[in-house]
Amino acid sequence: MNIQQIVSFIAFTLLVAVITWWKVRKQDTASQQGYFLAGRSLKAPVIAASLMLTNLSTEQLVGLSGQAYRSGMSVMGWEVTSAVTLIFLALIFLPRYLQRGIATIPDFLEERYDKTTRIIIDFCFLIATGICFLPIVLYSGALALNSLFHIGDALGLSQGAAIWLLVILLGFSGILYAVVGGMRALAIADSINGIGLVIGGLMVPVFGLIMMGGGSFLQGLERLTTVHAEKLNSIGSSSDPLPIGAAFTGLILVNTFYWCTNQGIVQRTLASRSLAEGQKGALLTAVLKMLDPLILVLPGLIAFHLFQDLPSADMAYPALVNKVMPLPLVGFFGAVLFGAVISTFNGFLNSAITLFSMGIYRRILNENAEPERLVCVGRRFGLFIALISILVAPWIANAPQGLYSWMKQLNGIYNVPLVTIIIMGFFFPRIPALAAKVAMFLGICSYITINYLVKFDIHFLYVLACTFCINVVVMLVIGFIKPRATPFTFHDAFAVDMTPWRNARVASVGILFAMIGVYSGLAHFGGYNTHWLTILSYLIVAAVLVYLVYSSWRHRRSAPAVLATDLKEKS
Repeated sequence: MNIQQIVSFIAFTLLVAVITWWKVRKQDTASQQGYFLAGRSLKAPVIAASLMLTNLSTEQLVGLSGQAYRSGMSVMGWEVTSAVTLIFLALIFLPRYLQRGIATIPDFLEERYDKTTRIIIDFCFLIATGICFLPIVLYSGALALNSLFHIGDALGLSQGAAIWLLVILLGFSGILYAVVGGMRALAIADSINGIGLVIGGLMVPVFGLIMMGGGSFLQGLERLTTVHAEKLNSIGSSSDPLPIGAAFTGLILVNTFYWCTNQGIVQRTLASRSLAEGQKGALLTAVLKMLDPLILVLPGLIAFHLFQDLPSADMAYPALVNKVMPLPLVGFFGAVLFGAVISTFNGFLNSAITLFSMGIYRRILNENAEPERLVCVGRRFGLFIALISILVAPWIANAPQGLYSWMKQLNGIYNVPLVTIIIMGFFFPRIPALAAKVAMFLGICSYITINYLVKFDIHFLYVLACTFCINVVVMLVIGFIKPRATPFTFHDAFAVDMTPWRNARVASVGILFAMIGVYSGLAHFGGYNTHWLTILSYLIVAAVLVYLVYSSWRHRRSAPAVLATDLKEKS
């Protein structure tokens, strides 16, 4: 490792830690609201940065670039279609969550259905997030950092010893943020790292295109769009990892689970200071997701042009960073990558802490626990689960594919049934708790049957879409035969200001057409005549932007007049 890399890595990492400590040193981290939900004080930019950093991890930075290296730009659908479900979060899910003042998704399930349903989901979340996901995050992060900096070679350590060292470093860094600082510390650190990730993430393809063009960015861009131009096609065929039909059916459901019902993600928006700030944060995240093809997918295509003999496609991203980034910037980007890993780790660790304290401990072990006791128990559980993750993570090297596959399959068991029972609980107030339990049981059994007992020659995302439809029908039938005695109603808990952002729907239209423009703009590389759709989409986006700017200007001008009128009336 070069001394410049070490200095830039340490400098940026310490900068994030110092700013985070300075911001939270006087904050409330001892109370239930302060620790789990940052005192419900987060604003839109912090929410968006935290959502992005929790979402981005080494699995995406390395794995998605590897998929693009093999299959092309169509894999961008994993990220870009998230815009649709973030709109769902802003307009459908978040208003209902904040109205009830919940701290966890199972809180809502208990109110809507019953305590048993809540405990089932609590255990599902804890097993999938706390036990399976965290070791994968640590291991993949350690593997990526070791590939970038060759720490094993620099310190004279074996590959296994270097992984152990990095896992311990990543794990204890996550503990400091998540267990000690709570949600506020996570959100602030995410905001700073988010700036670094956007800057560093965009530098990689820029320097890569310059190298492709022999020192000229424009020549590199010309080569990218003329040599193997078909790899830029955004429309996935049936043989691609993500067919276009699956991107807008089953993938929408998977993303709805992730962005709208996954505790590790939704907890950021539950900590918003108002509904308007939460909606702005969710929609700003949707806008930022449009950058993901540049940060996550394009590096894989550039690596395809520069390297034809990589031992593994997953080496495309670290190989590209090592090849094209100036030495000091390699250290900076390593620090950003370190921050992304920590963000994902401590984000889901904090959600596991919240679920255990607010769910398992308070509902089963000590129903009369004081808020301070819940925070204390949560910190201890967080330390325990983090230490277990640190101990388990290095052993993934013995069978990484097996354990990774097991984790994905475990998530698939419950994510679509969970989305189903929440959506049905929103819109069908007579559906009883029995229907939720049957849907969970049916979803689990059908998933196990399809994946283990019967083999279908069909993309798994189509299978998930079919499972969702079956669960919906079953819940409707049960609700018709044996409805709730009284319909469920949403009562306002007055936890936050529930005034919605007045431009949320208009902004959502602009985001949808921006997503369409991204797809149609790249589809012509696959031979599709989509120029007219691209132009129309971006014209609509431009009109929405003009409207939002004008609306904001008009609101700022009218605010002093309204305030003056109110003061005059009071006097």
